[in-house]
Amino acid sequence: MRLLLLEDDDILGEGLRDYLRSQGHVVDWCRSLQQTEALRGEPFDAYLLDWQLPDGSGLDWLAAARRRGDAVPALMLTARDGLNSRIEGLDAGADDYLVKPFAPEELAARLRAVGRRSGGGAESRRRVASCEGRVEIDLAERAAYLDGQRVELTGREWAVLEALLLRAGRIVPKAELEKLVLGFEAELASNALEVHVSSLRRKLGRGVIETVRGIGYRLEAVK
Repeated sequence: MRLLLLEDDDILGEGLRDYLRSQGHVVDWCRSLQQTEALRGEPFDAYLLDWQLPDGSGLDWLAAARRRGDAVPALMLTARDGLNSRIEGLDAGADDYLVKPFAPEELAARLRAVGRRSGGGAESRRRVASCEGRVEIDLAERAAYLDGQRVELTGREWAVLEALLLRAGRIVPKAELEKLVLGFEAELASNALEVHVSSLRRKLGRGVIETVRGIGYRLEAVK
């Protein structure tokens, strides 16, 4: 997943960024609302938002995003543990609410739950259309299977597969997929995405990822 982390505490922000990156996520960390302006319009899979920032409210930022039609899942990360605060956060558009202090492993589990919902269902394992064999992707395990056998993937290969599964059935433009998988490194790696897609096809079968010439890539989930 590509995640936007909005957190002004340097120690917590650095710890979360490093942990989430170790789990294979791409993390853009902002310490203020102003810094998020440079990311307006960038594709993300989830927002991780502190409530109180130096220049305003993360909850107000989320409410404004929802009014613009932004449906990216959002998790509030805040020390406000009162019932009224939790209700206010959820009513403003948050999809989940995590009270500080929390274990990063719990945050990772909640992100996996977000991924399952975004992927079209509560089941973690999804079958993917392929003519070479039965391909299944497990969002909870962060693993891929071909005819029941687990296939070893690199972190970036998994990131490509996950990004496409979360958008299963629609064409994902190449530039958008690059940003979801590589973040700002996409501007420095001219053919990195093609290398990862080629490797996935070699491991899972050529039919698993469709190239839509001149536009991008598509993956079809099978119900």
